[in-house]
Amino acid sequence: MTDVSRPTAFALACLTAGFAGGVLGSCAGRSANEAPARSVGEIEQTFQQTRALADQIEVTHGRGATVSLEGVALTDLADSYGAVRSQLQGELAGDPDPPPSGDDARALQAMRDALEIYLPELSIDSDSERAEAGGEEKLECRYDPESIAKGEGGYAALSARIYSCFSEAAHSLSFEGESMDRLTVFGRLPLTPDPSRREGLWRAMRPIWESVNGDNGPQSPWRTLIRLNAARMKREGEVLGESVRGIGVEPEVMEEWLVAVLQKWHDITPDTAIEPWDFGYNTGRGNRALSEAIPVASLRSINDRFYRDLGADPVALQVQYDLEPRASKDPVAFSTFGRRPRFEGGAWVLGEPWVFASYQMGGLDNLLELLHETGHAVHIAAIRTRPAFMDWPDSDIFTEGIADIATLEMYEPVWQQRYLGASVSIEDAIVAKYAAIVMDIAWALFEVRMHRTPERDPNEVWGEICQTYFRIHPHPNLAWWAVRGQLIDSPGYMMNYAAGAILNADLRARAQALYGSYTEGDPGWYGRISESLYRFGLEKTSKEVIEAFLGRPVSPQALLDDMSRAVAGEN
Repeated sequence: MTDVSRPTAFALACLTAGFAGGVLGSCAGRSANEAPARSVGEIEQTFQQTRALADQIEVTHGRGATVSLEGVALTDLADSYGAVRSQLQGELAGDPDPPPSGDDARALQAMRDALEIYLPELSIDSDSERAEAGGEEKLECRYDPESIAKGEGGYAALSARIYSCFSEAAHSLSFEGESMDRLTVFGRLPLTPDPSRREGLWRAMRPIWESVNGDNGPQSPWRTLIRLNAARMKREGEVLGESVRGIGVEPEVMEEWLVAVLQKWHDITPDTAIEPWDFGYNTGRGNRALSEAIPVASLRSINDRFYRDLGADPVALQVQYDLEPRASKDPVAFSTFGRRPRFEGGAWVLGEPWVFASYQMGGLDNLLELLHETGHAVHIAAIRTRPAFMDWPDSDIFTEGIADIATLEMYEPVWQQRYLGASVSIEDAIVAKYAAIVMDIAWALFEVRMHRTPERDPNEVWGEICQTYFRIHPHPNLAWWAVRGQLIDSPGYMMNYAAGAILNADLRARAQALYGSYTEGDPGWYGRISESLYRFGLEKTSKEVIEAFLGRPVSPQALLDDMSRAVAGEN
């Protein structure tokens, strides 16, 4: 799975901007005087205005701009946001009149939760203010993690510093005199036949590893961060990975499923020890065969054609894309609402979802990421519910799972022939498909184990997992696990990709059973999937939506069965 949506991108931008050189400044909560009692419906209108301004700020910041597409200065947007947010805070602090019940009570709680978690107070410094202060502060990536953790902001400040240094390193890699970014390195590894050059390309990511884990000593940035988070979770009675309860699965059961998937991978792949820089190449025969059919200039056209054939034309749905690489751009691809769908004058008005990513090259992996992000975009374009519930579903696992309900058709040879004009064997396609998924599962398992025993050496834990299930030599002196931003700013988020892959396989199998194949398109597909899976937002729990669609609880069997197609004679 690729780096994908960032449901908390607005709040995360607020936390990281001071170090990343972004335009967002300080973030903090504040109290407000209670406003006169208003109805839930009236409060919801203020909430909708606050959310709309937050969305504009997020998109403007994501674009690396100081002026919105409508020509409004970011500082003016921030002022408007602050005023409306203060009004909303006051309205939510009181008791609505009349007292809410049923759906209104749930809507009120959803707005209070959103205000606390996703709508932080912020200030945005103007260019002149920054100039008077001597310009943007230079990012310092040689620091004492413990000192930052004990200072203002504590854990959040340390997480922000690590992520900012990770971002800077990810954008400024060098190989054989050529500048490149993290995704370009990943994209080239499966395409580089010479093992020594492949190793050099892989080792070019060392600045990223060191930005996260330093010298791997007990006081390294990430090891300090993980100890702090593990201690907090223990105090508060939390378990990393407990988000799986949102889809009806207990954490210990999901961990067993993850191990079963990794063991299945072990069983269907050659019994040969490999180096970490060989993994992408050995599993990338399908990628190499198709790479010439996917130049970077073709990514959007292939993406748009497929979704158009499914009745989800990104242009008609007003999906916006920012795909050009920039030095200051977030290294993790994400999708966000932009402008949310809204009900006006007795009809629904389309929103304007945004997709942010950076592509210097084409290839199967980058096409996968783009299709996935568009999967998020067409999902949120289909949400049809009241403003208080107009958000991602309550489970990020469900969010990640349904983003790929169409995407993974790209690994079917019939799809490849139709949209790429070339195809590979089903065996090669399945290996290519699950190579990314099993790595996400490995990262999820790694995080769970590190939070369970935070005193352990993360290089050692990662090496054990990779040697056991992938037959990869461990290289315990290198933190080559440290290439996923989610490990820094979103502890436990890798579980959403891992469990989301299991959920996705189950949902895809059910969709095909209900509606037939959509590998070569189906104009009615988007309408049916929107009605059964996409439209709810927070109106229903993810577990309710999933089990209503499946007719039963989630199971890993569909994924395990699909993986078996990599073995000749089991198709």
